[in-house]
Amino acid sequence: MISCNKKTAVIIVALMVMLVHLQTAEAAVFSQVDSGSFHSTGIKNDGTLWAWGRNSSGQLGDASTTQKLSPVQIGTANNWQSVSAGTFHTVAVKTDGTLWAWGNNDSGQLGDDSTTQKLSPVQISIANNWQSVSAGADHTVAIKTDGTLWAWGNNGNGQLGDDSTIQKLSPVQIGTANNWQSVNAGFYHTVALKTNGTLWAWGNNGNGQLGDDSTIQKLSPVQIGTANNWQSVSGGGNHTVAVKTDGSLWVWGYNGSGQLGDGSTTQRLSPVQIGATNNWQLVSAGNSHTVAVKTDSTLWAWGGNGNGQLGDGTTSNKLSPVQIGTSYWLSVSTGTFHTVAIKTNSSLWAWGNNGDGQLGDGSTASRHGPVLIAKGKDTLCFPIKAHNGGAAVICL
Repeated sequence: MISCNKKTAVIIVALMVMLVHLQTAEAAVFSQVDSGSFHSTGIKNDGTLWAWGRNSSGQLGDASTTQKLSPVQIGTANNWQSVSAGTFHTVAVKTDGTLWAWGNNDSGQLGDDSTTQKLSPVQISIANNWQSVSAGADHTVAIKTDGTLWAWGNNGNGQLGDDSTIQKLSPVQIGTANNWQSVNAGFYHTVALKTNGTLWAWGNNGNGQLGDDSTIQKLSPVQIGTANNWQSVSGGGNHTVAVKTDGSLWVWGYNGSGQLGDGSTTQRLSPVQIGATNNWQLVSAGNSHTVAVKTDSTLWAWGGNGNGQLGDGTTSNKLSPVQIGTSYWLSVSTGTFHTVAIKTNSSLWAWGNNGDGQLGDGSTASRHGPVLIAKGKDTLCFPIKAHNGGAAVICL
């Protein structure tokens, strides 16, 4: 920490702001990252797409089936908007509203009306009004800009939501509603929010992961509870986690490894609140672990930890949230047994299982705590109030 008087602090802060703007313009740092089961993908702030890890089905999209131990650019396009990694396939949306997919396709999860795997991105349909997309184990769900919901791929558990268990090789509209806001694919279930703040779920429910107080699978979307203040939701292997607009954290489903974070290993068939704090910002559900970021930029994790995927330096399961490292975390994504995250300076970090290079640190050695994968902006400085009443700057 650098202590200084108020006038000096103003000058320093002004210089830091200028520096940050310059670095943002020049440095191609990560703005988004998503973890699949054994691979990871990300988008840099220059719109380029990157991937690393297992590539047995072409899920990296680099026209090969060779694993990559560190991030490699996929193609030359610089207009990628968002990307989602499934078990062995990947889907993404470009800024022009087009939808692209690649990797394994044995259940039609790519949506190109075939079951043939693709080793590089192929456009799905001719529509250019795709808003967001999410990849599950072997199914895919997406929302268009008109608020309609679409799904394709494996449907053995009703995870597509079209009131059947028949797989679909190309996108089919789910229902007729046009007020879908966001959708997230778990392994074999799907969860979504409508623009009115209501929560909906469908698909596999053997462990109560839908949250409708039963263990009966649902072949079409069912509303979960009556609350209309849901903000975000994430589906994992057999559990689901969500945040409400009041900042409270809620969980349900399988809990054998403590992935719900309620201090027990008892499964829950409907949403239960975790703690009493109301400063949760976002949460991501993995196979058997959960990681979340609070509004103060602190990172928290709980659940299965056999591969160090919680990042607390151990391999011991945690039944309630534990803080990981220090502050300045921006976003996080959980894979099956690994985790990737971005800090506020856009640097990329990863930890957990690394048998296929899914961490991206150039090795196949698992890591039990966050390791730097890609450097962000050289320095980010934040003005703070000093103990003597003056101003100060803290840099990382």
